[in-house]
Order: sequence, then structure tokens, then C-alpha cells
Amino acid sequence: MKLHPILAALRKHKAGTVLIALQIALTLAIVCNAVFIIGQRVERVNRPTGLDESNLFLVSQQWVGAPSADNADGVEKLDAMQREDLAALRQLPGVAAVAPTNSLPLLNSSWTGSVSHKPGADLGGKGDIRTAYYFTDEQALSTLGLRLVAGRNFNAGDVQHQGFRDQRDRPVAIISKALADKLFPDGNAVGKVMYSDGSNAPTTIIGVVARLQIPSIGSWGSSFAWYSTLIPTRLDGGFARYAVRTKPGQLDAVMRAVAPALYKVTPMRVLDDDSVKPFSEIRAKAYRADIGMAVLMGVICLILLCVTAAGIVGLTSFWVGQRHRQIGVRRALGARKIDILHYFQIENLLIAGVGVVLGVVLAVGLNMWLMTHYEMTRIPLLYVVTGVLAMLAIGQGAVFVPARRASNVPPVEATRAA
Repeated sequence: MKLHPILAALRKHKAGTVLIALQIALTLAIVCNAVFIIGQRVERVNRPTGLDESNLFLVSQQWVGAPSADNADGVEKLDAMQREDLAALRQLPGVAAVAPTNSLPLLNSSWTGSVSHKPGADLGGKGDIRTAYYFTDEQALSTLGLRLVAGRNFNAGDVQHQGFRDQRDRPVAIISKALADKLFPDGNAVGKVMYSDGSNAPTTIIGVVARLQIPSIGSWGSSFAWYSTLIPTRLDGGFARYAVRTKPGQLDAVMRAVAPALYKVTPMRVLDDDSVKPFSEIRAKAYRADIGMAVLMGVICLILLCVTAAGIVGLTSFWVGQRHRQIGVRRALGARKIDILHYFQIENLLIAGVGVVLGVVLAVGLNMWLMTHYEMTRIPLLYVVTGVLAMLAIGQGAVFVPARRASNVPPVEATRAA
């Protein structure tokens, strides 16, 4: 089929042609970047924390009238109270393991610091690596379901305790593999020492776990999202958190039993409806904004695609109505139905082709703007190519019905007055 008649017809309908091409271009630019954002959000939501998240829940509670953690006697009393709580929880039917903890991945309550190869390193200086600390005890690995890939677990002799504001040496630690590879890229980290928070006291790395995400879910923590450090220390204060792992199928029953058991130990405490929650709820809350963003972007993409398809259908239907007599003449001169159908499909392909070329330029430009202002990464070529093919396919699908109607125009239309 010759393109000259098609181009001549399009020149007679410049406004409609330009509007549809621009609509296709804008839709392609927005949809490509929106789908890329959706993909990033889905990847973020589905990334593993390193925990065995099933049968795991967190208890957060606060004592009323608790001793002060500002003196040694108060710290000892607080630690005794915490150990009583741990013992009570570990005795509950259906409990597999319990560990004290200052936080959990995705909880967005972080204790961050830095580690270095050298003693007394300046925080934020060269060779200083950001990390998030988990203060816990010898049951941490079994409670959290962490996989030890090198070294050994903590034992009871490793565990010490301190007040929240106290500064104590940290003789041993277990770190995540990501942090181990960052600190010692050329060899095994187990048995080597590091220095935390500018301290002059060495910390010996006794174990490495496969993966452990930091508690922070904000963008500020993305650069060290997997650099975690486990310290065998119970933190004593008026507030305490306990991670609890249950036996399979016992999660709900154990969660209901927590409050009565703890109130039996010490009634002077606060346990509200939000104090005992499964890790699934922590994950859902952490990624609520990401899921909402993905859904919003998906709706925007669907609306844009529907509007663009409707525009193509409307414009083609209008052109078919205007060209009834011309189509009838072509049919009278021997054009087949398939020829008329192909005519409108090629016409749409030309318009969509111009639109997608302009759309690719806009998509890349929009992505560069997002990279500059919102810390987006560069959009992969695959997203743009897929978007181009999708827009061309949508254009052909949208034009098919009015083109099919045009192909059914009978030759007798040629004899009717214009």
C-alpha cells in the first residue's frame, strides 16, 4: 500500500493528528516512568529482611514507677525485672524462643553508629562504615531465625547488660555478611576486630549471619540497609522490647497469653493494644506507603492508557464518518475490505510512530528530572522498549473497531451525494 494517500489525508487533519501524537507521547513518558516506579516499589516491598518472619511477634512494654537507669543500683533492678519477663515468656506453652531486643527490621526505630578498622576513628571519616545495632542475647539467632554462615553464636557468657545511656565496651559481635564483606572484602571476617563508634576498645567478630536488614525504612538508610551488627547486651530502662518465636500454629494463642503472663510477673506496667503485634503487621505498616504509591501509579497508568485508546477510537471513528463517500469510491474501484482495514491501521501506525519517538525523548527527560529531584535511578532501556511496543499495540487495538466498520462501507456509498 502506498503511503502518499495516507500522508495526504493526514495533512488535511493536522490538528487531530498532532493531538493524538502528543497524547501518545505524554502517555508513553508518564507510563514508562510510573511502571518503573511501581517495579521499584514492588521490589522494595518483597525484599527479604533476613528473618524467618513466620511465627514471630514483638512485645513492647513500659514499666510504671520503674527504678532509674541513671545509677548502677537502678540498672541492676531493671535488669532483674527484664530477666523475670524473659523467663515468664519462655515458659509459655507454644513458645520456641525469646530474646530481648531494642528493635527489629522494618520497625523504623534505629540505634545507628559506625564501625571502622582503626581505633578512635572520627565518625563519618574515611573508612568509617555506618551500621545499625541490635542489642540482644544468646537466643537472638534462634528467635529471629537468622542463618549463621560463619563463626559461632553468642553464649550466655558473652551477654552483658547496661543502662540505655551507658557506654560500655563491646568485646564481641555478630555482623551481617554485607557488613563483613564491606569491612573485610579480601578475607574471612570471623576472628578479626573492628572498632565501633570511635572507640579504642576492639570488638572481635565471632560470627556472620547471611542477611539482616536495618530497622530504618527511610531513604537516609538505603546506603547501609544491610549493614547490621548484633551486640550481646541487654539494654535496661523503663521501656523494653522482646522478640518471641512460637511453634508453628501457636502464634495467636501465645500472643493472647503474653499480657496475662507479664502482668502476673509485675502488674505495674503498660501493655496496650499495640504492644503485642506479629511481624507481618510490622512489615505491612512499614511498606504501606510503598504499596499505596504502587496502587496510585497503577491507577494513573490505567486511566492514561484508557484515555489514549478512547482518543484514538474517537478520532478514527470521526474520520471514518467523514470519509464514507471516499471509502465507497475505493470499494467501487476494487478495494477489498482488508485493504480498507489496513489503510486505517497503517495510518494509525504512522501517527503512533511519531508519538512514541517523541514519547521516548520525554520519558528519558522525565526520568532525568526525577533522578535530580527525587533520588530516582536511571530507567532501564527495557522499560522504554516495552512501553513503545505496548503503545503501538494499544493503538492498533484501539483503531481496529472503527477500521473494521470502515471496511464494511458498501460500494454504493460512492453514488451518494457528499
